[in-house]
Amino acid sequence: MAYTTIDDPSAYFQTKLYTAADTYTFDGNSDMQPDWMWIKERNGTNEHNLFDSVRGTTKRLESSTTALEQASSTTLTAFGSDGFTVGNNPGTGQNGSNYVGWGWKAGTSVSGNTTGSGTAKAYTGSVNTDSGFSIIKYIGNGAAGHTIPHHLGAVPKMMIIKRIDAVGGSAGLDAWMIYHQALGNTNRLIFTDAATDAEVGYFNNTTPTSSVFTLGVNNAGNNTDYGYIAYSFAEKQGYSKFGSYTGNNNANGPFINLGFKPARVMVKKYSATNHWIIWDNKRGTRGGNIIDKKLYANLNNAENGNDDVSFLSNGFKLHTNTGDWNEAESYVYMAFAENPFTTSTGIPATAG
Repeated sequence: MAYTTIDDPSAYFQTKLYTAADTYTFDGNSDMQPDWMWIKERNGTNEHNLFDSVRGTTKRLESSTTALEQASSTTLTAFGSDGFTVGNNPGTGQNGSNYVGWGWKAGTSVSGNTTGSGTAKAYTGSVNTDSGFSIIKYIGNGAAGHTIPHHLGAVPKMMIIKRIDAVGGSAGLDAWMIYHQALGNTNRLIFTDAATDAEVGYFNNTTPTSSVFTLGVNNAGNNTDYGYIAYSFAEKQGYSKFGSYTGNNNANGPFINLGFKPARVMVKKYSATNHWIIWDNKRGTRGGNIIDKKLYANLNNAENGNDDVSFLSNGFKLHTNTGDWNEAESYVYMAFAENPFTTSTGIPATAG
């Protein structure tokens, strides 16, 4: 079997740095039409803005808050064939500000009815089985054992779920609901709450399969007639990895082997309270593969940092003994590739 089936990760994920309202194209693969865009102002404190092609343009969610879906005509106004368009909104394209936009490609439309316990509900979505990414918009039914098709054809290793509206009842609990394989089906993580939530009800104590994920009875993922969005990820060798590591509380931190040179890494301590950290290969890069700029998925802070991490040809190396990524504690990560370590033909792809 080939080491990887994705020789060019830029066909499925890219990062774009930009300023002001305009139409922007990605710098890598010209066919990278994004279906999920995550945008953050770099030099200011506007919230993170998350958009997807299933819910439609101008409809944003905020990883840094628990707000329901908000519509604004001046945010992300178009998903282009090789980029995106943003209006003059402080969160996405205000003149005089700097922004980062992370984009993922899905692209194949899916629809149907949910399965499992309770009343079947309609869903729509977009999926890319090559890169292991799907976006599914579904309606909750309030029954434990409600199953949602994700269309990946492989077991998702991480899922990010958010209630988007309050149809059918009161606002209830609006927090993000995040599944990670390292924590199993009896835990969830939340962007805006730093500690692991070990309540079993969220995923019905059931591990996702290659066709569906299972929900319990809860406002965060399955309240009756509420609308939800789910971003699901399967691992693809040489392109994506969703794992865990233990810090060593030392300035000479651990090396995490990914099997590729990362383009974007997000980490979170799950054994205690700390922030979600995002690094990428476009911000704060300098000699020696050092990445010295970070953002917080759970905060609206401007980017900051020091010699935080190195992106190497087959993984990332941590520096400094900080609680956010390198105490003697346990962490999960979500990583996407710039280049595989070895191509599909067995040729080393990167050095450094």
